[in-house]
Amino acid sequence: MKKILILLFLFISNAHVSAQLYFPPVIGSTWDTIGPNSLGWCQDKIDSLVDYLGNKNTKAFILLKDGKIVIEHYYGTFTQDSLWYWASAGKSLTSFVVGIAKQEGLLNLSDSTSKYLGSGWTICPSIKEGQIKILNQLTMTSGLDDGYDAYCTDDTCLRYLADAGTRWAYHTAPYTLLDGVIQNATGVTLNSYLQTKIKSITGMTGNFYQSGYNNVFFSKARSMARFGLLMLNQGNWAGTQIMTDTSYFNSMIRPSQQLNQSYGYLWWLNGQASFMLPGLQFVFPGPLSPNAPTDMYAALGKNGQVINVVPSQNLVWIRMGDSPGGGEAPTNFNDSIWQKLNDVFCSTTSIEENETAQSNFIFSNPTSDWLHILNKNIKKLAITYEIIDMLGNKIKSWKSCEEEQDVEISEIQNGLYILRIDLRAEKLIVTH
Repeated sequence: MKKILILLFLFISNAHVSAQLYFPPVIGSTWDTIGPNSLGWCQDKIDSLVDYLGNKNTKAFILLKDGKIVIEHYYGTFTQDSLWYWASAGKSLTSFVVGIAKQEGLLNLSDSTSKYLGSGWTICPSIKEGQIKILNQLTMTSGLDDGYDAYCTDDTCLRYLADAGTRWAYHTAPYTLLDGVIQNATGVTLNSYLQTKIKSITGMTGNFYQSGYNNVFFSKARSMARFGLLMLNQGNWAGTQIMTDTSYFNSMIRPSQQLNQSYGYLWWLNGQASFMLPGLQFVFPGPLSPNAPTDMYAALGKNGQVINVVPSQNLVWIRMGDSPGGGEAPTNFNDSIWQKLNDVFCSTTSIEENETAQSNFIFSNPTSDWLHILNKNIKKLAITYEIIDMLGNKIKSWKSCEEEQDVEISEIQNGLYILRIDLRAEKLIVTH
């Protein structure tokens, strides 16, 4: 029988760690390291993480603590000098560049996109096209029809579906056209602007290349890590404040609209009350990544291109590679890495008696007639469980403090469901 194992560690973020950040030299391959043993991390769990990532078609994984490398691993023929694509994780880099153009007074987020692309860049009625602003491109709220062709940037592909700002949908084409907005606002190409404003200061390498309708950023793994470190330090690289517009920076990594609370300016946000996913118009309850710190924010790209930034832990990690499964923004894969990382950190944290936490597992039926739940809760507190369908209807609910239980699901119709858990458990395992 096929089983899916979900391992949950509750993680309560501590206050921001104020350790001074290290920045590698702009030129050369020197990068200071920290031994995991000095951090109290478990080497055997690191080995397990490395094996897991290898089994998931990973090419590169780097984890930084206080800016220094703790884990760096390459797979197969991939090396420190190999180039790889960021896919949609590159959206985060474009967002940063828009912020620099804004702070230089070259554009405003409230500007109509037509100001930079000209009228007729869509086949929407002119009044509807004019309502689409740079802000809508940054927040995936253009209102254009993502169901027609999500990548096509031809005017005939960009069709009106809803008024700008009234609908969230993960639509790559309006994002891609930000490149034209940046070029027309700055007077130079996106790659030239990127070189002057970011790469020359941080030591990043790489460029955007056109692939079909998309402009895709290619770089080495350490360049992706450098960008994560720049974000961790709020747009400051070793004392040089690249992003001086603190309001824009904070807006990048905060909810940008109420439709999808887990989306900023092309960044995915953890710790919010709900989230939406690419290709779906359903609002899922709970945080995007239950096993990650609540202040984590991420750049997520197709086939598992990932940047995670955790300010409270001075932590950055990146993953490059082929598809582990998971679609345009592999949120489940990202969370599964966090499950492994929580083992690496060799510590669990408990929740105080008067606090609760909520986690959500998505499962499909039929897979088995039973859910098997193993509750490692040393306090034996009652936990509330709910099974909810994709329309938000409660199908089944119960309370239990049993260490191990089997829940029958054979009577549930075929479909996709959420197992919502309100818990104070230290560790929970669900299989089905």
